[in-house]
Amino acid sequence: MDLATLIGIIFGVTLLGGAIVMDGNAIIFYNLRSILIVIGGTLAGTMISYSLGELLKIPALVRIAFQTHQLDSDEIIDLMVGFAEKARREGLLALEQDVVNINDDFLQKGIQLVVDGTDPELVRNIMETKLTFLEERHGKGRSIMATMGQLAPAFGMIGTLIGLIQMLSELDDPSKLGGGMAVALITTLYGALLANLLFIPLAGKLKERSEDEILTKEVIIEGVLSIQAGENPRIVDEKLRAFLAEDVHTGQSAEAEMDTMAVGDNA
Repeated sequence: MDLATLIGIIFGVTLLGGAIVMDGNAIIFYNLRSILIVIGGTLAGTMISYSLGELLKIPALVRIAFQTHQLDSDEIIDLMVGFAEKARREGLLALEQDVVNINDDFLQKGIQLVVDGTDPELVRNIMETKLTFLEERHGKGRSIMATMGQLAPAFGMIGTLIGLIQMLSELDDPSKLGGGMAVALITTLYGALLANLLFIPLAGKLKERSEDEILTKEVIIEGVLSIQAGENPRIVDEKLRAFLAEDVHTGQSAEAEMDTMAVGDNA
């Protein structure tokens, strides 16, 4: 469970709810018509934008935002260094008995390709292709949440227009002005809250999750190829940790660092 996501939502709801209660009667902030306009309109617009199969993944996307990674990069590196030591000591075929015990499907596939004697270039191509499709799937999931974040405030404004039209059409009956004004204002509030407290933050969290997972997968690709090449386990460890420590702001690439270490190892 990712506590930051859960705490953030609870914290935001608590503060906003407390502010509402402190300043008056909280029941005045409830309006069923406004809820129907914002939630119904947002869901309808999202359904028009995406296929049914993609929409059915929304619960899974929410779960991902609240979950932590099963394996982080440090655990992956330690595991791969262990594989490198065993491969140098007993040969690549000795890793076959470890394949079934690997919890990560991507790493399991990579080690299996190595054990099967697949050409290194083909191993890289297969794993990078799988990574590309993974990025595309992640991007689609983020775009669903981002779309909902864009639609919610828009339908809040639509609700505001509906309320204003109702209010202006009944100026001759002051008793009905309050209902129209309530819809006009509260609908905008609902749309802004849903977008900025739920949909947009969840899209940001999914983006962070995707970037972390992609980085881990890139580490796995380099590690698998290093194991296949029979590199020294110490060099494998340093190479993969340098890969994680890459500073994009300095312009120094992980590949350049790995090439430097490889030269030193050969020397």
